[in-house]
Amino acid sequence: MEALAGKMFLNIQPDLWVKYAYFSLKDLLSWFDDLLMRIAQLDEYSEELIPPKSLWISAMFNPMSFLTAIKQSTARTKGLPLDGMDLKTTVTNERDPAAVAAAAEDGAFIHGFSLQGASWENGRGGEQGSLGEMIPKELTPELPVMHVTAIERHL
Repeated sequence: MEALAGKMFLNIQPDLWVKYAYFSLKDLLSWFDDLLMRIAQLDEYSEELIPPKSLWISAMFNPMSFLTAIKQSTARTKGLPLDGMDLKTTVTNERDPAAVAAAAEDGAFIHGFSLQGASWENGRGGEQGSLGEMIPKELTPELPVMHVTAIERHL
């Protein structure tokens, strides 16, 4: 109990929690907030078994399996070999995942990626945004919602 109290006092994840939880370098308070948001996303999904309109990819224990599922679904639908599929990402201008009107017809909307050493400028109208210079004191700005689709690889 003393070790647990000491780690909590220092705002560090206790060793026993680290052993059974997901990997994270966040301090204890940020980690706990993150854990609560992960639970909320899983609760939302488990109630109706309908995937969210925009999935918080950072909350998944194995995000690559979700991205592979996008490729598998597209390959199966279009009758293409899975080996010949690649992922294509399009960054939308929507910064609020809750504002996504409907789930993507092809692929999925995802959010939760951040940048380091750069910023993201939204595009005007239907134009796609672009990378920009880092904004001082903004260490990890979050990217807007992205639309991930699977496309056939052409060599």
